Amino acid sequence: MSDQLIFTYEIDGEDFTRAGEASSSVKNKLKMLGVDSDAIRKVAIAMYEGEINMVIHAKGGTITVAVSDDDITMVLADKGPGIPDIDKAMQEGYSTAREEVRSLGFGAGMGLPNMKRFTDEMKIDTVIGQGTTITMKVHL
Repeated sequence: MSDQLIFTYEIDGEDFTRAGEASSSVKNKLKMLGVDSDAIRKVAIAMYEGEINMVIHAKGGTITVAVSDDDITMVLADKGPGIPDIDKAMQEGYSTAREEVRSLGFGAGMGLPNMKRFTDEMKIDTVIGQGTTITMKVHL
């Protein structure tokens, strides 16, 4: 695979029934491409967590996944409220999820920590009132 393959997904905010479809699709595509199963697992977990965060906090957004010989890059861009305190948001268990979201079993405060844990690189760019872009890489 010498060229980059790019997959783009629109994430529908507030639709928990479809949350996870993009990460599942990427997982299946990576399997078909013969990507290492450990890398697939990392990508699927990190992307799922990001996808759920986009539904919970940002009313959706766009995920772009680029697959190259060296790595898999996931860019999650939303137009949500932004993250006021990234250090606090990175703490396990810290959550700003609404009570109705928690009652569905989401919003435990593990999204960003798991995204970091299952990727080799993670960068968060956030502007209050404009949105957040998270770029994650898994090296192959």
